[in-house]
Amino acid sequence: MEKNLEWLIEKFIAHKGFHNETCPQNSLSAFARAIKNDYSIELDVRMLADNNVVVFHDSELGKLTGQDGYISNLKTEDLPNYKLCGTDEYIPTLRQALDLINGQVPILIDIKSEAIHTGTFEASIYELIKDYKGQLAIMSFNPLTLEWFKKNAPEITRGLLSTKWNKSLSMPDRPNTFIKRFATSHNLLRKRADADFLAYNVDCLPNRQVKKFKGIPVLGWCVTSQEQYLQKVKYVDNIIFEGFKPKI
Repeated sequence: MEKNLEWLIEKFIAHKGFHNETCPQNSLSAFARAIKNDYSIELDVRMLADNNVVVFHDSELGKLTGQDGYISNLKTEDLPNYKLCGTDEYIPTLRQALDLINGQVPILIDIKSEAIHTGTFEASIYELIKDYKGQLAIMSFNPLTLEWFKKNAPEITRGLLSTKWNKSLSMPDRPNTFIKRFATSHNLLRKRADADFLAYNVDCLPNRQVKKFKGIPVLGWCVTSQEQYLQKVKYVDNIIFEGFKPKI
């Protein structure tokens, strides 16, 4: 069945919600602010020790909570003890985010996983989103995660995140081996992923790797200024942005 992907390009997409100094990234207030401004929402998910799914970008807790440790070692009952960026907000679960957004704007769920053996994390996410009534897609740097959804939940729109990895590009998503970086940079497993759309690093555009993905929407991440938007918009169908309010 052919999927309708028009909604992917109809609204600008707020990276980690429409966050600012008082509304931390990937927080419920950042999502509420995005809804108020009629932006689609990109959010990141990771799995806790009890297999619950939370909205959080980094594997380590320190940058956003000021506390040592790893998100994967926490349980759901621990979350109220980890406040975001000095505010009163704590790390939300994916269920809380879905309940808040509730179909008001589209959602892109960035699945943070480098696992070779997929299943547990993906199944936990699918259990939460399978009955969601709004427009929603999943995406990941990990093509094996997309392959899991292709085989087990083909109705869910899926996107492949990609970039050209180099020494100057330091990100929490950076693959931990040269082989993984080479494979993802050259999209060697793109056929297994069979993505419905591509989300590509705008700092690496234009790029011949993007031309391998014919006939699907291309989203550019992460645009951080109006000037950059105007420079890169000709290479993409829509943008994932933060730090400003884009204007057409």
